[in-house]
Amino acid sequence: MTLRLATRSSMQARIQSEFVAAKITELTGHAVQLIFVDTAGDRDRTTPLAQLGGRGIFVKEVQQAVIEERADFAVHSAKDLPSSFDAPGLTLAAVPRRHDARDALVGASLNALTADSTVATGSARREAILGALIPGVSFVGLRGNTTTRVARADQPEIDAVIAAVAGVTWVGLEGKISYVFSPEEMVPQVGQGALALECRADDTRTIAALQKLQDPSSRRAVDTERAFLKELGGGCDQPVGAYATTVGDHISVIGFLAAEVRGAHATATIVGDDPSVGAQLADQLRAFLER
Repeated sequence: MTLRLATRSSMQARIQSEFVAAKITELTGHAVQLIFVDTAGDRDRTTPLAQLGGRGIFVKEVQQAVIEERADFAVHSAKDLPSSFDAPGLTLAAVPRRHDARDALVGASLNALTADSTVATGSARREAILGALIPGVSFVGLRGNTTTRVARADQPEIDAVIAAVAGVTWVGLEGKISYVFSPEEMVPQVGQGALALECRADDTRTIAALQKLQDPSSRRAVDTERAFLKELGGGCDQPVGAYATTVGDHISVIGFLAAEVRGAHATATIVGDDPSVGAQLADQLRAFLER
């Protein structure tokens, strides 16, 4: 059997999809054919993500290829998925073992940044957190693929770029990283570092194949973070983040929420027994900011 895999055509998406394809062939014996799809986020690499529609701009066309049966399943970066599925008939079949979820600096290290520094990022979350760590630091926007964004750190007017460790590592540029934030310093974006394998909900054959790649701990963590984001109704245009880890039957999740990029913000951690603890944490942070 040959499974058709829908994916974006960027370098990172291609590498991620080739990784998944190789794993599926190894574990099931099925061949995998890559089907490349251009998304709204790929076609427009200059407009800020929030203006394009936030989460979903990198997945909707890929999802449509699966819905229309031009592909059997899709590989997404989990951070790109909307907090609520609005694609009819699709299911999140598996989350493979998560890669590094942390954020990093490319260019100047953290101890070299001052109020006179300029940092490039397209993330409200990253701007809110680093702005609190280094009051007065300036920010400029950042779009494009991972390679393009990392290269911005070489421009004389930019002191550093904030990027996801996983993304930089996928494209082989981890040697450019100057500093890695702990999840406590900079709470990661929901789903960051994880892949999401999505297919039609009635396609039992494909579901069975994809679930061979399921990592239960990574799936519980991503489900918890997505519950956090769904409760807030947030997206990549809002300064929110969550990172969950599992220890035995327990889930620990740290969350970040800011009223606005340079406004009041709060960070908290909660422990629970199932992914609904993410929504509980969101309620706590929202209540704290509303006091």
